[in-house]
Amino acid sequence: MKLNQLTATPGATKERKRIGRGYGSGTGKTAGKGHKGQKARAGHGQRPGFEGGQMPMQRRLPKRGFNNIFAKEIAAVNVGALNKFEDGASVDAAALVEAGILNKNCDGVKILSNGKLEKKLTVKANAFSAAAKEKIEAAGGKAEVI
Repeated sequence: MKLNQLTATPGATKERKRIGRGYGSGTGKTAGKGHKGQKARAGHGQRPGFEGGQMPMQRRLPKRGFNNIFAKEIAAVNVGALNKFEDGASVDAAALVEAGILNKNCDGVKILSNGKLEKKLTVKANAFSAAAKEKIEAAGGKAEVI
């Protein structure tokens, strides 16, 4: 098959509606806009969220709390998840993303103690819980704060 032989599946495409082209077209006279009113005018349009003068939803709902736009996103990784790596490997944020333990590189990584570590690893992270540090060192590894 060649590019010039490609065709759309029957029924996948239809002709556009030509409005304002006489009564026979089904959209003649007012061209599908009804009679008068704001939406029938040329250049009509309201800003997003406009509700015709009624108090808009974003102003009706109560606002609560505080969202810190400068907050650092710290990813938590359990010690048990580190068994995915080979013995003697060096584990850092990039390695965690590559192994699929983290979805993306965050502002920092904290290692928590849930699970059991059975491999000797050098773990480089921004923070460790005291119990996680103990488990890493008990398995013969090293916990380095970066």
